[in-house]
Amino acid sequence: MVYEAQLGHPGGDFSAADILSALYFGVMRYDPSKPNDPARDRFVMSKGHCTGVFYSVLAAAGYFPEADLSTYMQPLSRLNGHPNRNYLPGVETNTGPLGHGLPVALGIAIAGQIDNADFRTFVLTGDGELQEGSNWEAALTAGHRKLRNLTLIIDRNRLQQGARTEETASLDPLDDKWRAFGWHVEMIDGHDHAQLLDVLSVDPATRDKPLCIIANTFKGKGVSFMHDNVAWHHGVPNKEQYEQAMAELV
Repeated sequence: MVYEAQLGHPGGDFSAADILSALYFGVMRYDPSKPNDPARDRFVMSKGHCTGVFYSVLAAAGYFPEADLSTYMQPLSRLNGHPNRNYLPGVETNTGPLGHGLPVALGIAIAGQIDNADFRTFVLTGDGELQEGSNWEAALTAGHRKLRNLTLIIDRNRLQQGARTEETASLDPLDDKWRAFGWHVEMIDGHDHAQLLDVLSVDPATRDKPLCIIANTFKGKGVSFMHDNVAWHHGVPNKEQYEQAMAELV
């Protein structure tokens, strides 16, 4: 998709691929034929620039034909560079400007709490995105309200556009920060499906706090020349690189 469009963010797509796979095919409750079912679990893709992986998972889950992926970022395509709920089923809210996804997911989770609904709300953020203050306002409110129906997953690949997160604005100790805001925190290997399923499948009724999962990942996971390489935050492979990447991923 990225190669054909000559646009995209493949590094972050690959760091989040295992997380989204575990969520959609092992944890979340949804029916793609009823995308607005009130009983559905909600997922907010806060790192909205990583639409390559998001659209691929939505298509595989049955929200729209996989053939549509060939139109990625083409003129008049529904598959924008940033997800748009007005165009695609399965997109809960428009994202892209970083720091908006968690506050929106917070509102969804509060609505569920007020209604005594049993749906869960999941949100995936990048780690560089946590430099946005709106996330910490949302974190404070979620902890205060004991939103056990809210699960935040942080794609902790330690790279953001142009640099490492710890060189830009240090986040560590990230786990202690979230605990201080009243969250239950788990640190896992974000590429290990067993660990992802174990932590995501725990019944929220067993805790009285929102859940923060710090998923340690690698940008460009699975492709040797992209692995942990900041240049592939929004790099586009040439023909030779594309063929090498496809061979490595098979």
